Amino acid sequence: MPKQPSRKATKKPVSRTRPARRASSPRSPRSPISPLSVPVLGTDGKPTGKLALPAALFAAKINKPLMAQAVRVYLANQREGSASTKTRGQVEGSTRKIYRQKGTGRARHGGIRAPIFVGGGIVFGPKPRDYHLDLPKKMKRAALASALTSQREAGNVVVVDGLAGLSAKTNVMAQSLRAIVGDMTHRLLLVVNKGSDTVIRSARNIKGVDILPVQNLHTYSVVSHQKLVFMKEAITQLSSPPTRGSSV
Repeated sequence: MPKQPSRKATKKPVSRTRPARRASSPRSPRSPISPLSVPVLGTDGKPTGKLALPAALFAAKINKPLMAQAVRVYLANQREGSASTKTRGQVEGSTRKIYRQKGTGRARHGGIRAPIFVGGGIVFGPKPRDYHLDLPKKMKRAALASALTSQREAGNVVVVDGLAGLSAKTNVMAQSLRAIVGDMTHRLLLVVNKGSDTVIRSARNIKGVDILPVQNLHTYSVVSHQKLVFMKEAITQLSSPPTRGSSV
């Protein structure tokens, strides 16, 4: 039987058209950060109203490594770097050999100013040096915002109004702070606005209370206290743009 001629299968041409691109939904405009409303307490500890905290400082993204870096820079800059010791060439004492080299049965020694003797020099002791570290202003403010946000989320931020109207008596200020905070066993930071000399004089002798002007607020002062009491005027000043020379 004669063989049938084989038919070659013809391949259909493959279409190389690209799939239609998915229509991307239009991006919604970025919504502005809404202010945070917190109660304002009077000198008797009772709420008298509400105040909007600046969200840029009290609702920021918490960056713990940046906070740690800001604390490290602050503590390093507090060091004076004045520690100094004397080497064996600087201490007082004779240069003669204290006893002969051989025949005494003792270890061989030269001068009395050797580091092994009491009153001798110090080996590799500290010398005056500069421990200063720098941190950019934007990083300082971001670290401060992280610290303030973490304290606000923990419920440690209190805003008070009327402290400037109290009499300049330590006892009166202590009673007011006790009514506002309740527990005075924790470390408390009182943040005052510029020109609050009466408040500073009244609260500076209260145990466990530290006072800091709002323009000098920094990350270490925020994280090292269990309660932050802000004067209402200090919040207003904190919301304004930082001025030259301020640490905020």
